[in-house]
Amino acid sequence: MSTVTSAVPSPVPAPHHDRLPPTLRLAVARAGIELKQFFRERDAVVFIFAYPIIMMAIFATVFDTEVQSDGTVAVPFAQYFLPGILATGIMLTSFQTMAIDLAVQRDTGALKRLRGTPLPVTAFFLGKVGQVLVNTGVQVALLLALAFIAYDVPVPDAAGWLTFAWVLVLGTATGTVCGVAFSSVPRTGRSASAVVTPVVLVLQFISGVFFAFFALPSWMQTVASLFPLKWMAQGMRSVFLPDAAKALEPAGSWELGTTAAILGAWLIAGLLVGTRTFRWRRRDDG
Repeated sequence: MSTVTSAVPSPVPAPHHDRLPPTLRLAVARAGIELKQFFRERDAVVFIFAYPIIMMAIFATVFDTEVQSDGTVAVPFAQYFLPGILATGIMLTSFQTMAIDLAVQRDTGALKRLRGTPLPVTAFFLGKVGQVLVNTGVQVALLLALAFIAYDVPVPDAAGWLTFAWVLVLGTATGTVCGVAFSSVPRTGRSASAVVTPVVLVLQFISGVFFAFFALPSWMQTVASLFPLKWMAQGMRSVFLPDAAKALEPAGSWELGTTAAILGAWLIAGLLVGTRTFRWRRRDDG
């Protein structure tokens, strides 16, 4: 008598496509989406990339003179102006873009919808950071090309490029997290530009972006020293100006240690405030 043995089917492994990819891969994909959305807004693209270049061209052409305070140090205006416009470009692509973009996405309900998807919060914000880094890199490259080719600004040495790198990275990170924190201030997406843009403009004028910082009133210098933009501009001046030009600074030195400390403090403060105040929904949506 033969015995029939029932074959027990082996368990079928779950298909790999049901599993979410790693957070980093999601962040890269999210950064690609953010960049596509950004470049579709042509007016924003023109402002972010063209504004610093236009300002550089206008000021360097109109003020075709040398910057000096006591007659012992003279720096061509284009060379002196470049660090400030680099710093404000970083602020535009990080702080301003992030604060306005998040406020608009909150107002339209995009953040609320994203919060309801499996996308990790970390991947979402890393995607935002990726967008900022790409935009900053493009803008900085365009500005440096203009300065080196059209205005004969000297190329920094290896030590200068190292300082440039950490000021750029730390300044971008600080501007980004502060933009996330500040994005909760505008009550609606429509009012975001009206709330954020004046803050940026005021900081530009008091931080030595459009004018020689040492020529500003002392009270204005004191106020500017409380905010990151002044220190980003000063850190960039240490890269692109001759070492003797540190005599033009109010302290008589580049204060790179203080620059790192102030930017780091704002980075930590932005993280703490942002994690406590960031909202995924509008104020009237619970």
